[in-house]
Amino acid sequence: MAEIGQDIRIAKEFLIKGELVGIPTETVYGLAGNALNERAVLSIFETKKRPAFDPLIIHTDSVEKVQNFVTDIPETAQILAANFWPGPLTLLLPKKKNVPDLVTSGLDTVAVRIPRHPMLLELLSQLDFPLAAPSANPFGYISPTTASHVNAQLGDQIPYILDGGDCEVGIESTIVGFEGEEIIIYRLGGLAVQDIEEIVGHVKITAASSSNPKAPGMLKSHYAPLVPLEMRRKADIVGNDASTAYLLFDSYLPYVDRNYQRVLSENGDLREAAHNLFAFLRELDRLPVKSIIAEWVPMHGLGLAINDRLKRASVQE
Repeated sequence: MAEIGQDIRIAKEFLIKGELVGIPTETVYGLAGNALNERAVLSIFETKKRPAFDPLIIHTDSVEKVQNFVTDIPETAQILAANFWPGPLTLLLPKKKNVPDLVTSGLDTVAVRIPRHPMLLELLSQLDFPLAAPSANPFGYISPTTASHVNAQLGDQIPYILDGGDCEVGIESTIVGFEGEEIIIYRLGGLAVQDIEEIVGHVKITAASSSNPKAPGMLKSHYAPLVPLEMRRKADIVGNDASTAYLLFDSYLPYVDRNYQRVLSENGDLREAAHNLFAFLRELDRLPVKSIIAEWVPMHGLGLAINDRLKRASVQE
């Protein structure tokens, strides 16, 4: 298994040598490698068993460094960056030739982000290259929100995991792109649509894709537990099947063993629900059950992103 620690120097040394490292972000843990080193990038795809048509996000610590990898930052993108970076926002921008096509799956745009986690920002500030860092889990499975999650899944394939504690946000970043004057959300995530629209006005939300996605994390089937998951409204959950576990929004089912239930937020707090989502899915996935029933959460704020993840976790392809 990988060594887990808080030594930024060790993580830096592995990354400079072209090896992969588990890293904390405020969203989920990432599997990081030098984004300008094609061998390291290829190792990310191979380690995750991620299809090569699904592009990666690159991470750095300043807008000045972002300008080294993109040809243009439109005015609207600059406004969003000024308001939400560092944070759970990824911008889709035209790439420079120094970004390998492998990172972008051949697209002429690259997804870039400045994360908010202080340990990762310190690491990025010490590197002269950006990090490609998709979620540190086997492709399609539940994203990791602790160092131990990463170690349980990929610890035998990477040398080091930088332990930054539990992820604050708990779901991946929101991805925003631009087509002419139109602002498009390609992936719902840890930055709410309403927060974005308060700054730049109306945005379009695009659907997930089964192939040839225009941005990372757009595949219809993703984030899934091994146990089949089904979405239902609370009123339609019967709860009389002993072989089923339940993921609920704000209250327990009174007639079901609580060991087989997880409540995302008893206070009905969507931020707390997002923070708990992947960790609770993992806990339910380890129970001796044949199915998981998940309750739809309210469709506003981060509820849009939570339901997006649950819907895709329930798709069987």
